[in-house]
Amino acid sequence: MFSLPAATLSSLSIPAVAATGNKALLKPAICAYSFREALKAKTMTYEDLIRLTADLGAEGMDMTVYWFPDTSDQFLNSVRRTAYKSCVSIYSIAIRSVMTQPTPELRVKEAEEVKKWVDVAVRLGAGHIRVFGGTVPKGATDDQAVDWVVEVLQRSSEYAASKGVILGLEDHGGITARAETVLKIVRKVNSPWVGVNLDTGNFNIDPYKEIEMCLPYAANVQLKTLIRDETGKRIPSDWDRILKMLAQAGYRGYLALEYEDKEAPETAVPRLIAKLRQLTAKYSAV
Repeated sequence: MFSLPAATLSSLSIPAVAATGNKALLKPAICAYSFREALKAKTMTYEDLIRLTADLGAEGMDMTVYWFPDTSDQFLNSVRRTAYKSCVSIYSIAIRSVMTQPTPELRVKEAEEVKKWVDVAVRLGAGHIRVFGGTVPKGATDDQAVDWVVEVLQRSSEYAASKGVILGLEDHGGITARAETVLKIVRKVNSPWVGVNLDTGNFNIDPYKEIEMCLPYAANVQLKTLIRDETGKRIPSDWDRILKMLAQAGYRGYLALEYEDKEAPETAVPRLIAKLRQLTAKYSAV
């Protein structure tokens, strides 16, 4: 298995991306995935979404890349210019990845793919990339899958570190369904350039407890309107409770609304961002 030199490991500190002070600083943001249908249908452009983000008073864009027409200089520079002129920070991009690859060759290939998106993040001015761990392949054990994710993250994070970009591993089902396993992976990678992309709507067992477990490692937070109760049923998420937890943990960063509910995002997102702005103001500098 691929590993960093012992001298390098000894110089790193964990938690990887925990806040450095006691006062929280929470910034409202929008995840592009909230407008996935419009982006997919090309009835909304990424530039349109940036301008909407500014109009709604959100400060950041967590830019899901799934519907990029390409990664040409023409497209990326246009997006970056629009963000600058709109006073919106493209602080993160979100990519698809499957790091539970069962062969060394596939793991090298997966790391190379992440590296390509690191370059895109740099060109957009983003300091963070959301990545997925993947599902456990048939016939493999959880321990094997954990080691495979660790290997891919170690390979790709070396390059990300050289570019000043943090990789955030999301709790996204599969091998990352439980906070315990997400943290096991992050700790084994042992890099200040790898943290947790904390999705508040993805834990299924004891979500508030698992959210709390991840807070010291949170590099980015994606906030959803729904959360699962102890029976697995989706119920409204207690945003006030979550933001209070973030503040008490000293989190400093963005909270990206990732809207997935039934109401049209064109009407739901403005109302939810207004609520999020109130809560981030309430709990910042606590």
